[in-house]
Order: sequence, then C-alpha cells, then structure tokens
Amino acid sequence: MDTTIFLFLLQDGIINGSVYALVALALVLVFTVTRVILIPQGEFITFATLTVVALENGRLPGTVWLLLALGVLAAASEIVQYRSEITTTRVLRIIALDLVLPACLVAIAAVLAPLKLGPAMAGVLTLFLITPMGPMIYRIAFDPIAKSSILVLLIAAFGVHFSLLGLGLLFFGPEGAGTSALSTSSFEVGALVVTGQSLVVVAVTAVVLAVFAVFFGWSLFGKVLRASASNRVGARLSGIPVSFGGQLSFAIAAGLGAISGILIGPLMTVYYDSGFLIGLKGFVAAILAGLISYPLSVAAALGVGFSEALFSFWASSFKEVLVFSLIIPVLMWRSFRSGPGTGHN
Repeated sequence: MDTTIFLFLLQDGIINGSVYALVALALVLVFTVTRVILIPQGEFITFATLTVVALENGRLPGTVWLLLALGVLAAASEIVQYRSEITTTRVLRIIALDLVLPACLVAIAAVLAPLKLGPAMAGVLTLFLITPMGPMIYRIAFDPIAKSSILVLLIAAFGVHFSLLGLGLLFFGPEGAGTSALSTSSFEVGALVVTGQSLVVVAVTAVVLAVFAVFFGWSLFGKVLRASASNRVGARLSGIPVSFGGQLSFAIAAGLGAISGILIGPLMTVYYDSGFLIGLKGFVAAILAGLISYPLSVAAALGVGFSEALFSFWASSFKEVLVFSLIIPVLMWRSFRSGPGTGHN
C-alpha cells in the first residue's frame, strides 16, 4: 500500500465514519434515555434516501402514507394508554401533533413533489417527513412497555424493524436508487481527488455534532434528556416528564437518521433493506463506546469507517464480517472485567 492509496482509504473512512457517527449518536441517545436499542434506526436512513429519490423524480413518496398511518396509531395508542387521565387539552394536543401535523406535511409534499425538487429542497422536506415518525413509533411500540426489561424492549425493537422493513418494500419496491449529489464540484489535493459531496458529508456532520453539543450543554430540553438518562426515577420525582424525554430522543434519532440518509444517497445505491447494515455499523461504534459516551461514539465511528476502508482494500469479500468482529475484543474485555472475583458482579 502506497501513500496515495492510504489517503484514498483515509478519505473513504472519514466519509463513512461521519455517517456512522450520526447513527451511533442516535443509538446512544435513545438507549441512555429509554433503554431501547433502536434496531430500526437504519429504516429512518433508508426511508430518507428513497424519499429524496421520489421527490427528485416528481413522485409523491410512500413515506407520506406511513406518516399518516403512524399518526393515527399514535393518537389511538396514547388515548387508550392514558384514558383514565385524559383531558380536553391533551386530546387537542394529540389531534394537532398526530393528525393535523402529518396531514399538513402530506399536503405540502403533494404540492411540491410534482415540481421535481432539487436535492437540497428535497432533503429539507424529507427531514420534516421523517422526523415526526420517531416520537410516533415511541408512543405506539415503546411507551406502553417503558418499564419492561431491556430484553422485552429489544424484542419490540426487532418487531418494529421487521414491520418497517416490510413497509419499505411495499412503498419503495425492491429496486435500489441513489440521489443527486448536493455538490458536484471536485478538486485535487496532490494525487487525492476530493469531491464536493465528501466535503458536504463531513461539514454537515461537524455542524450536527456542534449543535448536538450545544443542545445538551445549554438547552432546557437537553437537560431534560440528560436527567432522564441519568436517573429515570429521580427525573420523574423531580417533575420531569420521562415519556416526553423518550419521545424527544426518538425524534432526534429519526432526524439524525434522515440526515444520514440524505448524505449517503449520492454515495451509494440504497435498497429498502440497506439501512440495517448501516445501522449495525453504527451500533458497533456505539458498543465500542460503551453505549454511554457521545465523544467516544464519534471517535469509534470514525475508527469503524477507516477499518471498513482498510478491510475493503485487503479482503473486500469479508469486510462486513471483519467490521462486525471489531466488537468481539471489547465484549471479551468487559466480560473479563465483570467476571467472578473482580468485584463487578
């Protein structure tokens, strides 16, 4: 391997690692706040990319019908779950967020879709279509069992994943697609060719990470999530609505998934089931960071991205297996630390 090849692999690793970093952040956030391992995070990515494809081609994406259906189910779920403490104000809020908001978004998409939006405008509209799905899915599948064990929550997460996978096939079909580049420029740095799309991926990820840090460090909602993640019972006793924290964490996760899907659309062909592998690689990074640290998750994601690039060069047929095997030494080390006689039982 010469220097030029190494630089190309490093560039690929940084680009892929940036996307994995967004996925890892979403997984760590949701797990620390709700104890849910968000297996369907990859579906947010897939739906976002394929939604942008539909909008660019002047078609109304099937995502809008999923949004409407989730809104109806979320409204019904919340009314049934909290029927003993339902109020007029709560009913009006449910109608506004779960029925009126999705209907308005669908109407906007129906008007704008025939205009064949460019990649930037299609990406913005996609972000608004995908993000509300997060809290809706939380209210439907996870809020009613929020006090269950992690295993039960994991099973529910797999159920949501397989349901969304089937719906993805129904709405988008088995064919893969890609989106137009957000930037078509390119320039040379020595022997290395840097594309504008690569810079967009890195720049957007950097901005999202900065906003993420400011949000958790300074905003009231960020402090709500930190309190819920630190001690759910204590947060509830302090008057913090833990259910709201769960919905907010799922909304942020869906938004991060949408951004990831918008960024990777020009870089690869995306199929209805492509998100699962992307989500797994983000999960590897989150595990390497212990599912607790955001900065470590970002660093681990970049490491996973660079490792994947190296594995693609040395053993492309086994790159997926080798990437997932990165998790084994960490699990073994933690197993030894928590084993008998270590005082961590």
